[in-house]
Amino acid sequence: MDKGTVHDRPAEAMPVTGDASAEDAAAGLGSQIVRFSRLLTTRRRRAKFEQGAGERVLLARLVLDGEQRATDLATDTFLDLSTVSRQVRSMVESGLIARRPDPEDRRGALLHATDAGRAAFEAYRRQRDAELAELLRPWSPEDRYQIIRLMARLNDDLAEHEHARHCSGNHPEAAAKQGATKHE
Repeated sequence: MDKGTVHDRPAEAMPVTGDASAEDAAAGLGSQIVRFSRLLTTRRRRAKFEQGAGERVLLARLVLDGEQRATDLATDTFLDLSTVSRQVRSMVESGLIARRPDPEDRRGALLHATDAGRAAFEAYRRQRDAELAELLRPWSPEDRYQIIRLMARLNDDLAEHEHARHCSGNHPEAAAKQGATKHE
């Protein structure tokens, strides 16, 4: 069996008991996150999505949250502004998003998803949802609920932690901008 399949190392770091320490749980979760990321990368390569993951994240923010500045996109997605600018340039060239002058600050621009961008986002979301539905179909309704609840909690806690790090200057990118050499 090749390394990219689902059956490469199922649940290898799962804590045996429900009373695992935070450190043991972190090690088990970390292993599963790495495995999940590897499987998603394999899936993306197989699906041959035109947009990269970073571009899909930015496009999703514009479709779901509406028009905004690149600086706001960078802040909301915890990405460096230079990364966002590069991806925005590519998406403007491909017709997925468009710019217009910011009426409050003519030096800035507001970005919004085009019809083509909304269509690309919806196509990706339909394909993602169909694949996840296929995976979740054999799960019990309670297990489906729990995975969503726990993923939402993990994402919320991680976003809060990242926001606090970013705002405090302890984030590697923020520290680099301040000329600091110490990274967490």
